[in-house]
Amino acid sequence: MACFTAPAAEAIVTTIVKKKMDKNGGTKNPFLKKIGWLNNMLWGGSALLAFEHVWHGEVTPWFPFLTNASNPADAAVMLREIATSGVAMAALVTAVWVGMVAFTNALEKDASRTKSALIGGQR
Repeated sequence: MACFTAPAAEAIVTTIVKKKMDKNGGTKNPFLKKIGWLNNMLWGGSALLAFEHVWHGEVTPWFPFLTNASNPADAAVMLREIATSGVAMAALVTAVWVGMVAFTNALEKDASRTKSALIGGQR
């Protein structure tokens, strides 16, 4: 129904954070350095989910845009879906991103150590 709104809301927040970081010259935090990955994952997932909901007629081009928002009983179901499915999807995408960043940071540290060992061994 409207589960795509939770990842879209998170994407809005991360986009604002990224823009502020870019304006201030970045950060040394390895997770915030790669926040663009999270942005892409959230925006892409939200767009695909929104398209799927449009395809099934759950989102319309006229007000109230979400078909379940017009009926109070259906609106409660929709809000429950956003709170459960939408938040769970956003949390899962964020958890996958954290794993990706942790993995790539470990690879970068290992590559740095290997490079240092090679350079130090050549002397």
